[in-house]
Amino acid sequence: MSDTSEFASGSAAATAASGPEIDEYVTNNTAYAAAFGGPLALPPARKLAVVACMDARLNIFAMLGLKEGDAHIIRNAGGAVTEDAIRSVVISQRLLGTRRIMLIHHTDCGMQTFKDDEFKAELHTDTGIRPPWSPEAFTDLEEDVRQSIRRIEADPFVPYKHSIRGFVFDVETGKLNEVGYVR
Repeated sequence: MSDTSEFASGSAAATAASGPEIDEYVTNNTAYAAAFGGPLALPPARKLAVVACMDARLNIFAMLGLKEGDAHIIRNAGGAVTEDAIRSVVISQRLLGTRRIMLIHHTDCGMQTFKDDEFKAELHTDTGIRPPWSPEAFTDLEEDVRQSIRRIEADPFVPYKHSIRGFVFDVETGKLNEVGYVR
Protein backbone atom coordinates (compact mmCIF):
# COMPACT_ATOMS: atom_id res chain seq x y z
CA MET A 1 0.00 0.00 0.00
CA SER A 2 1.39 3.41 -0.92
CA ASP A 3 1.79 6.25 1.52
CA THR A 4 -0.82 8.91 0.80
CA SER A 5 -0.07 11.09 3.81
CA GLU A 6 1.45 13.84 1.66
CA PHE A 7 -1.75 13.99 -0.39
CA ALA A 8 -3.95 14.15 2.69
CA SER A 9 -1.93 17.01 4.13
CA GLY A 10 -2.50 19.41 1.24
CA SER A 11 1.20 19.58 0.39
CA ALA A 12 2.64 21.17 -2.73
CA ALA A 13 3.37 17.68 -4.06
CA ALA A 14 -0.29 16.76 -3.67
CA THR A 15 -1.36 19.89 -5.53
CA ALA A 16 1.07 19.23 -8.36
CA ALA A 17 0.02 15.59 -8.63
CA SER A 18 -3.73 16.19 -8.51
CA GLY A 19 -3.97 19.47 -10.38
CA PRO A 20 -4.54 22.93 -8.97
CA GLU A 21 -8.14 22.95 -10.25
CA ILE A 22 -9.08 20.51 -7.48
CA ASP A 23 -7.92 23.10 -4.93
CA GLU A 24 -11.05 25.13 -5.71
CA TYR A 25 -13.26 22.22 -4.66
CA VAL A 26 -11.28 21.68 -1.47
CA THR A 27 -11.63 25.38 -0.68
CA ASN A 28 -15.39 25.15 -1.35
CA ASN A 29 -15.51 22.44 1.29
CA THR A 30 -14.50 24.96 3.95
CA ALA A 31 -17.75 26.88 3.45
CA TYR A 32 -19.73 23.64 3.26
CA ALA A 33 -18.20 22.34 6.49
CA ALA A 34 -18.90 25.64 8.27
CA ALA A 35 -22.63 25.30 7.50
CA PHE A 36 -22.77 21.52 7.83
CA GLY A 37 -25.75 20.35 9.86
CA GLY A 38 -24.56 16.79 10.44
CA PRO A 39 -24.11 14.23 11.55
CA LEU A 40 -27.03 12.53 9.86
CA ALA A 41 -28.35 9.05 10.59
CA LEU A 42 -26.70 6.28 8.56
CA PRO A 43 -29.91 4.77 7.11
CA PRO A 44 -31.60 6.96 4.48
CA ALA A 45 -34.54 8.78 6.08
CA ARG A 46 -36.85 8.23 3.08
CA LYS A 47 -35.90 4.52 2.70
CA LEU A 48 -35.19 5.20 -0.99
CA ALA A 49 -32.43 3.98 -3.30
CA VAL A 50 -32.04 5.72 -6.66
CA VAL A 51 -30.06 4.22 -9.54
CA ALA A 52 -29.30 7.01 -12.00
CA CYS A 53 -26.99 8.09 -14.77
CA MET A 54 -23.83 9.94 -13.81
CA ASP A 55 -24.64 12.73 -16.29
CA ALA A 56 -23.67 16.09 -14.79
CA ARG A 57 -26.98 17.64 -15.87
CA LEU A 58 -28.93 15.47 -13.41
CA ASN A 59 -29.21 16.93 -9.93
CA ILE A 60 -30.98 13.99 -8.32
CA PHE A 61 -31.56 15.67 -4.97
CA ALA A 62 -33.09 18.79 -6.53
CA MET A 63 -35.24 16.98 -9.11
CA LEU A 64 -36.79 14.74 -6.45
CA GLY A 65 -37.02 17.32 -3.67
CA LEU A 66 -34.61 15.36 -1.48
CA LYS A 67 -32.10 16.59 1.04
CA GLU A 68 -28.90 15.09 2.39
CA GLY A 69 -29.61 11.91 4.31
CA ASP A 70 -32.87 11.13 2.50
CA ALA A 71 -31.75 8.52 -0.05
CA HIS A 72 -28.92 6.45 -1.45
CA ILE A 73 -27.94 7.69 -4.89
CA ILE A 74 -26.19 5.01 -6.97
CA ARG A 75 -24.75 6.47 -10.17
CA ASN A 76 -22.92 5.16 -13.19
CA ALA A 77 -22.79 5.69 -16.94
CA GLY A 78 -26.34 5.30 -18.24
CA GLY A 79 -27.82 4.42 -14.86
CA ALA A 80 -27.16 0.82 -15.83
CA VAL A 81 -28.27 -1.90 -13.44
CA THR A 82 -24.95 -3.72 -13.50
CA GLU A 83 -23.55 -6.26 -11.06
CA ASP A 84 -22.03 -3.41 -9.06
CA ALA A 85 -25.27 -1.39 -9.02
CA ILE A 86 -27.09 -4.51 -7.79
CA ARG A 87 -24.42 -4.95 -5.09
CA SER A 88 -25.12 -1.40 -3.90
CA VAL A 89 -28.90 -1.93 -3.94
CA VAL A 90 -28.54 -5.16 -1.93
CA ILE A 91 -26.38 -3.44 0.71
CA SER A 92 -28.76 -0.47 0.73
CA GLN A 93 -31.77 -2.71 1.37
CA ARG A 94 -30.39 -5.48 3.53
CA LEU A 95 -28.07 -3.45 5.76
CA LEU A 96 -29.36 0.11 5.61
CA GLY A 97 -33.13 -0.20 5.44
CA THR A 98 -34.18 1.09 2.02
CA ARG A 99 -37.40 -0.37 0.64
CA ARG A 100 -38.13 1.60 -2.54
CA ILE A 101 -36.10 1.84 -5.74
CA MET A 102 -36.25 4.52 -8.43
CA LEU A 103 -34.41 4.13 -11.72
CA ILE A 104 -33.64 7.33 -13.61
CA HIS A 105 -32.39 7.43 -17.20
CA HIS A 106 -32.51 10.63 -19.26
CA THR A 107 -32.94 12.03 -22.73
CA ASP A 108 -29.87 12.97 -24.78
CA CYS A 109 -27.80 10.28 -23.03
CA GLY A 110 -24.25 9.67 -24.18
CA MET A 111 -24.85 5.93 -23.83
CA GLN A 112 -27.00 6.15 -26.96
CA THR A 113 -24.11 7.45 -29.08
CA PHE A 114 -22.07 4.26 -29.49
CA LYS A 115 -22.26 0.47 -29.65
CA ASP A 116 -20.71 -1.78 -27.01
CA ASP A 117 -18.69 -3.95 -29.41
CA GLU A 118 -17.24 -0.97 -31.27
CA PHE A 119 -16.24 0.76 -28.04
CA LYS A 120 -14.66 -2.42 -26.64
CA ALA A 121 -12.75 -2.89 -29.91
CA GLU A 122 -11.50 0.69 -29.70
CA LEU A 123 -10.32 0.13 -26.14
CA HIS A 124 -8.60 -3.09 -27.22
CA THR A 125 -6.85 -1.27 -30.06
CA ASP A 126 -5.70 1.52 -27.75
CA THR A 127 -4.58 -0.62 -24.81
CA GLY A 128 -4.10 -4.18 -26.05
CA ILE A 129 -6.68 -5.35 -23.50
CA ARG A 130 -10.37 -5.98 -24.07
CA PRO A 131 -12.34 -4.84 -21.01
CA PRO A 132 -14.12 -7.60 -19.07
CA TRP A 133 -17.14 -5.34 -18.42
CA SER A 134 -19.92 -4.34 -20.75
CA PRO A 135 -20.31 -0.61 -21.44
CA GLU A 136 -24.13 -1.13 -21.46
CA ALA A 137 -24.91 1.21 -24.39
CA PHE A 138 -28.54 1.25 -25.54
CA THR A 139 -30.77 2.70 -28.25
CA ASP A 140 -34.22 2.64 -26.63
CA LEU A 141 -34.42 4.59 -23.35
CA GLU A 142 -37.72 3.15 -22.16
CA GLU A 143 -36.78 -0.43 -23.00
CA ASP A 144 -33.49 -0.02 -21.15
CA VAL A 145 -35.41 1.18 -18.07
CA ARG A 146 -37.67 -1.89 -18.33
CA GLN A 147 -34.61 -4.15 -18.67
CA SER A 148 -33.16 -2.51 -15.55
CA ILE A 149 -36.35 -3.27 -13.60
CA ARG A 150 -36.26 -6.88 -14.81
CA ARG A 151 -32.63 -7.23 -13.70
CA ILE A 152 -33.50 -6.09 -10.18
CA GLU A 153 -36.57 -8.31 -10.04
CA ALA A 154 -34.53 -11.32 -11.16
CA ASP A 155 -31.76 -10.87 -8.61
CA PRO A 156 -32.16 -13.30 -5.70
CA PHE A 157 -30.29 -11.05 -3.26
CA VAL A 158 -32.58 -8.01 -3.59
CA PRO A 159 -35.25 -8.66 -0.94
CA TYR A 160 -37.70 -5.76 -1.53
CA LYS A 161 -38.96 -5.69 -5.10
CA HIS A 162 -42.54 -4.50 -4.55
CA SER A 163 -41.73 -0.82 -5.12
CA ILE A 164 -39.48 -0.42 -8.17
CA ARG A 165 -40.35 2.35 -10.61
CA GLY A 166 -38.48 3.61 -13.65
CA PHE A 167 -38.34 7.08 -15.18
CA VAL A 168 -36.80 9.07 -18.01
CA PHE A 169 -35.70 12.59 -17.09
CA ASP A 170 -36.14 15.10 -19.90
CA VAL A 171 -33.00 17.28 -19.96
CA GLU A 172 -34.84 20.01 -21.88
CA THR A 173 -37.86 20.40 -19.58
CA GLY A 174 -36.64 19.01 -16.25
CA LYS A 175 -39.63 16.66 -16.06
CA LEU A 176 -39.59 13.01 -15.02
CA ASN A 177 -41.67 10.74 -17.22
CA GLU A 178 -42.59 7.35 -15.81
CA VAL A 179 -41.91 4.33 -17.97
CA GLY A 180 -44.77 1.88 -18.21
CA TYR A 181 -43.96 -1.57 -16.92
CA VAL A 182 -46.20 -4.58 -16.47
CA ARG A 183 -45.08 -7.14 -13.91
